[in-house]
Amino acid sequence: MPYKLYFYYMEKEFAQKRQSSLKGTLTLLVAVAALPFLVLSVYLLVSLKGYSRAYDNIVSNMTVANDYNLDFKNELDESIYRLVSGSITFAGLEEDASVQDPYELVDALREDFGALVRITTDRESRLWLQSLLRNLDTLQDRIDDIRYNLLQGGHYDENMEMLDNNIYILTELIQDDIQYYIFYQTSSMNSLKIQLNMQVERFMIVFGIVLALTLLFVLLIAAQTVGGIVRPIERLRYVAGEVARGDFGVRADAEGPAEITDLAGTVNDMTVRLAAMVAKIKEDERGMRHAELRLLQEQINPHFLYNTLDTIVWLIEGDKADAAVDMVVSLSQFFRLVLSHGAEFITIRDEEQHIRSYLKIQQARYHDILDYEISIDPDIYPYEILKLTLQPLVENALYHGIKYKRARGKITITGQMQGARIVLCVQDNGVGMTPEKLSQLRREIERPCKDTAGGFGLANVNERIRMYFGDYYGMEICSRQGEGTSVTVTIPARKTERRTG
Repeated sequence: MPYKLYFYYMEKEFAQKRQSSLKGTLTLLVAVAALPFLVLSVYLLVSLKGYSRAYDNIVSNMTVANDYNLDFKNELDESIYRLVSGSITFAGLEEDASVQDPYELVDALREDFGALVRITTDRESRLWLQSLLRNLDTLQDRIDDIRYNLLQGGHYDENMEMLDNNIYILTELIQDDIQYYIFYQTSSMNSLKIQLNMQVERFMIVFGIVLALTLLFVLLIAAQTVGGIVRPIERLRYVAGEVARGDFGVRADAEGPAEITDLAGTVNDMTVRLAAMVAKIKEDERGMRHAELRLLQEQINPHFLYNTLDTIVWLIEGDKADAAVDMVVSLSQFFRLVLSHGAEFITIRDEEQHIRSYLKIQQARYHDILDYEISIDPDIYPYEILKLTLQPLVENALYHGIKYKRARGKITITGQMQGARIVLCVQDNGVGMTPEKLSQLRREIERPCKDTAGGFGLANVNERIRMYFGDYYGMEICSRQGEGTSVTVTIPARKTERRTG
């Protein structure tokens, strides 16, 4: 026994070394392939971010300059002219919104273009900005002279001459400065574009070289590793496919690296365990599902019980002993048929009695809005039906159809034989549903009841029918808004000797 353990651990250690070697090879392959592209990507992103920032700065500067290029001269010339002509005074500028204060125009231009001086980098653009600021200082001095003359009174001719020979000329010069600034900023943008194109060309050349070298290296390494991996994996894939199709007798005999050998052994072990587990899961799942559905069947809404007991108390207090007795009898029959000694199937006669008891109880509470009619062919009474098939449908018709009608409504339950099938229908003349809501409900009842967001009772009935009888049977819902809803249940015609008593 010791020598067997020795060889077992030696084989395991050797397999681990081979695994490390294969893992290291693949890691190196990925690193060599990814690292150059990662470096190039970082370099490209940094370069593009720099060019983008410079481009955004130029565009922002040109936007500011264009705003003043269009409006500044006209607005300032007009305001000075109206001041000189006497149509408005400096004191009245605040009251007249149609005229701009020349001092505010000058201050705004000085502030914005002073900021441009601080962020503009090329020499020519800065020179024109500095010229603009000097002309702006001179313009403010001339505005001060005109304001002084206006405060002194008179000097109309002098002011008009100053307007023609100074103000108009200075605003023209400032506008020229702005246009030259925009011109040189445009030139800077063009230079930036040329640099970007050159950078992209260089990057493409480097990228092509790196890509070629990387591909060559990857191909060399891949050629050495793929041959020893792909063929064993193909054999394992065949085995896995056979297992997936249900053949648990197939076994893997792949050879190759330690990982593949270990995987083959694991697949063989998994196949054996899977065969046993599938059989057990099928048995457990059916038992679990039946237990879950039985639990759902026996869940009684406590509010229904509370309201029924409250109604019985109210009838007793109102000296309506006979009505109270009838309701107690109906409640007793209702619970007797719900429990049914744990049986999952009952006769259609018992199911009719169950919904009749339920409707008697509900009619006592909703006597002013609820009428009902049960018209089930007695010939189908001996046939079996899943317990609690019709009651959720009747409950849904009452609470979602009749109750929202806000007027007297009627629930009609019918049942008849059609060939080898039994067709039962619960119909109401309640509020009905819109086509959109009907489509949504039809989708909900096709899903497992535990996954439904709405229509749980209907989904539970449909799922139980299909689980026991097959997908050919089930439920169909029809509805028209304002006219009512009908739910049709189709089950196979099967007689039963079991009675719930």
